[in-house]
Amino acid sequence: MKKLNTKSFSKLPAENELLLDESKAEMVKRTIVFQIELELKRQKITKTELAKKMKTSRAALNRLLDPRRICTLKSLVLVAIALEKNLEIKFT
Repeated sequence: MKKLNTKSFSKLPAENELLLDESKAEMVKRTIVFQIELELKRQKITKTELAKKMKTSRAALNRLLDPRRICTLKSLVLVAIALEKNLEIKFT
């Protein structure tokens, strides 16, 4: 009979917390992407046009809008500038 490795159980809370943090981060990113897409519809701008305004490729914009990928604050600022909007970040 195989002996149970109890050390692996001690890692579970930390791993669960990491998964929770990743889930929260993805939820925030999904909210940001949703807001960007709403603004694109409101202004009747395509993703290709937004990419041109940002001086980037459509592929790079698609990566930015992928909720599973990390984006930088600089990228979000570039989107805001291209959409002629202000970027507000709040901690609540």
